[in-house]
Amino acid sequence: MLDLWYKNAIIYCVDVDAFMDSTGDGVGDFRGLSDRLDHIESLGATCVWLMPFFPSPNRDNGYDITDYYGVNPRLGTLGDFAAFTRAAHDRGLRVLIDLVVNHTSTDHPWFQSARSDPRSPYRDWYVWSKEKPDNHREGVIFPGVQDAIWTYDETAEAWYLHRFFDHQADLNLHNPEVREEIQKIMGFWLQLGVSGFRIDAVPFLIEDLGPDGGRENMAFDYLGDMWRFLSWRRAESVLLAEANVPMEDACQYFGDGDRMQMIFNFPLNQQIFLGFVRGEATPVSRALREAPDLPTEAQWGTFLRNHDELDLGRLSDDERQEVFDAMAPDPSMIVYGRGIRRRLAPMLGGDLRRLKLAYALLFALPGTPVLFYGEEIGMGENLAHPERDAVRTPLQWSPGRNGGFSPAAPGKLERSPPDDPRYEPAAVNIRAQNADEGSLLNFLRQVVRTRRAHPEIGWGTHEVLDADRRVLGLSTSWRGNRVVTFHNFSDAEVAVDLDEAEALCPILCAPGVRMGAEGDDSRLLLPPFGYCWLAPQEERR
Repeated sequence: MLDLWYKNAIIYCVDVDAFMDSTGDGVGDFRGLSDRLDHIESLGATCVWLMPFFPSPNRDNGYDITDYYGVNPRLGTLGDFAAFTRAAHDRGLRVLIDLVVNHTSTDHPWFQSARSDPRSPYRDWYVWSKEKPDNHREGVIFPGVQDAIWTYDETAEAWYLHRFFDHQADLNLHNPEVREEIQKIMGFWLQLGVSGFRIDAVPFLIEDLGPDGGRENMAFDYLGDMWRFLSWRRAESVLLAEANVPMEDACQYFGDGDRMQMIFNFPLNQQIFLGFVRGEATPVSRALREAPDLPTEAQWGTFLRNHDELDLGRLSDDERQEVFDAMAPDPSMIVYGRGIRRRLAPMLGGDLRRLKLAYALLFALPGTPVLFYGEEIGMGENLAHPERDAVRTPLQWSPGRNGGFSPAAPGKLERSPPDDPRYEPAAVNIRAQNADEGSLLNFLRQVVRTRRAHPEIGWGTHEVLDADRRVLGLSTSWRGNRVVTFHNFSDAEVAVDLDEAEALCPILCAPGVRMGAEGDDSRLLLPPFGYCWLAPQEERR
């Protein structure tokens, strides 16, 4: 029987250099992460996803890799990584790592060899053109900071493709040697104890953007090749795809359960924020109703915020502006013309009611919830940092210097904490929230416990219930068990009709929720930004 552990997992994303500094150099490291795994365990997470930690010039937060088989010395050693995975497994935590194989750093020895000699064995590991490509300015990923997708290299006397920054040269995935190398990379880290990979930029991984721009995408079957290799090496491993694609295209990435097992649900994420701004659930309910049926092995990865900008590129221009006006009123909060470089708490005005609603919703949605470090305490951003680095500030452990992240002098930190008094470490930190029963941190622990106790949410069939436009009602069923959830997106009280044929009891509710409103046992009254999860009174089977 397949081990589909990820269907009921709680994934916690960690940027190692921002989690805990054990040496005092101002940079987080694997020893610090290992020492603080108790925090992740106490939250109830079951899996840790590590952002890139490989050797890198660090021009793009580690996504510009120079060695796929090592650890960046600033973060520790390969031995430190092995000790971390052992410590994680001792706590029942699985480990996913980033697999960034759309491109390498231009400092990678492969690229340096490729550019230096047309007869280099690595020349065909990248995509070259002797003539200036006609499509050299088409489809840039980072408008405003990236001018083109082809750059001329004087040493190579040729143009090289880079869908991302010009210091990140695209690998030629049509070359069988490159695909074989990717399998070696995967096999290496599987042998060191990881349970799978979050694959970066999957749509660009399989595209074939040659100099003429006229060729079709590489067959999706390549994703199946990756899955087969993974299944052979470690059967329970998982591939989590970063694929910001329309709902109707997702099925090609899932295949018949034999390609990517998980895909981040970007379309749903964008509709959630539109719903938050409008104070109504209609955008979310519509997206859920339009979602395709998935194979048994497939699963969405659901999230609110991640390490990148809040990408709103799939909203209409008017919808996107609507969200910008409410959540990014200052132009400095917007990046690439499509996204918001803020964390969730400031976007929701620091309103604890709205934050608790947002996370109750996240854990009730179809899929596996993914949390970005610091979300559990409502951290803010620091807009003084460039682009996406604004949300990648150090985790705030205590109210002391550097938020307890590092004993280094504040000036030595790679990225400083938020300087807004409402979100600086003195106001938002793990120590204080551990001691506060009503804190966001303790609320999330309660939500995680409830979610893990009801695997039907991760495994089951979801039905969007007819309800007031301000409320999202979901019914989830699996193996004879059922959970019904309601979430009020508005700042007004809303009454919801319950199914009179089934006796339901609350299992997770906001303060002020009343059942039997106005003396009617079939009605539920949700306060502003209220939520309520219910289950049949009978014991789960």
